[in-house]
Amino acid sequence: MEREGMYTFFKSNKGRFIGMLAGLLFGILVLVVGFWRSVFLAICIGVGYFIGSMYDGCSKLRMFLRKFYDPM
Repeated sequence: MEREGMYTFFKSNKGRFIGMLAGLLFGILVLVVGFWRSVFLAICIGVGYFIGSMYDGCSKLRMFLRKFYDPM
């Protein structure tokens, strides 16, 4: 497969590729440090992502959360 073909393949399947890498990383973490520590680490990463997105001014996550919880 040529480089251009590989690039278009990864570009068209970006979400699947990122999901596959996230699953691989989580699986390795579970094997190395255990399930509950891995879950705790994933929660910490999610909180850090949320805080970072607020700092950057990215409101996509905030809009997504407001669909489920809309304060009056």
